[in-house]
Amino acid sequence: MRQLRTHLLWIVCVTCMFAQAQETPTPTWQGTTQSKATVYVYRYKQFVGAALAPSVYCDDVQLARMDNGRYFMATVDAGKHTFRSNDPQSGILLDMKPGEQYFVRVEIATGFMKGHGRLVLMSREQASYELESTKLKPLEADKVADKGRVSLDVAHPQAVAPVAKAPTPAVAPVQPAPTAPVAQEHPATSVTISDGGASASSMSGDQVSLGEAARRARAKKQQPQQ
Repeated sequence: MRQLRTHLLWIVCVTCMFAQAQETPTPTWQGTTQSKATVYVYRYKQFVGAALAPSVYCDDVQLARMDNGRYFMATVDAGKHTFRSNDPQSGILLDMKPGEQYFVRVEIATGFMKGHGRLVLMSREQASYELESTKLKPLEADKVADKGRVSLDVAHPQAVAPVAKAPTPAVAPVQPAPTAPVAQEHPATSVTISDGGASASSMSGDQVSLGEAARRARAKKQQPQQ
């Protein structure tokens, strides 16, 4: 009896442990790249405003100070984010999708006292071309403010997949229409009436049978001589 109770108690304990293990939720990693989006920020190398280094903010948190002819990459959570430089009147609102890439160019807008930075959202096609310029270099590490989200790796934007062209339908060769046979014209054989008799020749006028030609010849001979 005691052994039966011990066996039943062991079964109950094992069952409870198994049920508890199934109810424990599987942890989700928020830091995976599938839940992140990437934004490339770059600035032309120009003489105008070369001494300025305007800041770039994401959701009013400074990412870095942008030097002339530099770029950096920032990884942020997917969702809506605002980006601006040191001009609070100009900015970009992005609804960023997981795994997508976005491109922002920093421009220097001249002002009455001094210039300020302004962000411009760029298309993938144009930004991919401009980021390949040999004049652009990664931003220096001492200019980075948010080291958790900013990366100084070499820019490698994803290439745009070529659009597949629809196959050209095969066109059957056009067969020439059959031409009706042309009837060959044979020269008409006629008889020429002369004083010496009848002779066969080719003519284009009315055809005269041989019998009719002989009759006409006899009638002409029977006519009295004048």
